Amino acid sequence: MAFGIDRSQLNYWKQQVSDGQIAFLTHYWIDDRFPNMRTVTKVGCADIEKLQNWCREHQLNPRYIHFRDRYPHFDLFGVEQLAYFKTRRTTRSYRSIWT
Repeated sequence: MAFGIDRSQLNYWKQQVSDGQIAFLTHYWIDDRFPNMRTVTKVGCADIEKLQNWCREHQLNPRYIHFRDRYPHFDLFGVEQLAYFKTRRTTRSYRSIWT
């Protein structure tokens, strides 16, 4: 179950994904399969090759891309999620969630 985002944020992410851009959406998340995880960042792009290349560039296995509807995405969570934001120095997204 996702929460902590509003419809405009979701629609903005969907538009970026549809336009073939690498787009990020971080939200709170509850999933019994991952009881210690509280957030997830969806990295989406309708251009599958571009998304696969993004995964490889960040040492992530593109095999785990979710091919859902028109919004293919890779779920970043846990160590990989935090490491990505720290290395990219994109602190705005993770500060709002973890502080």
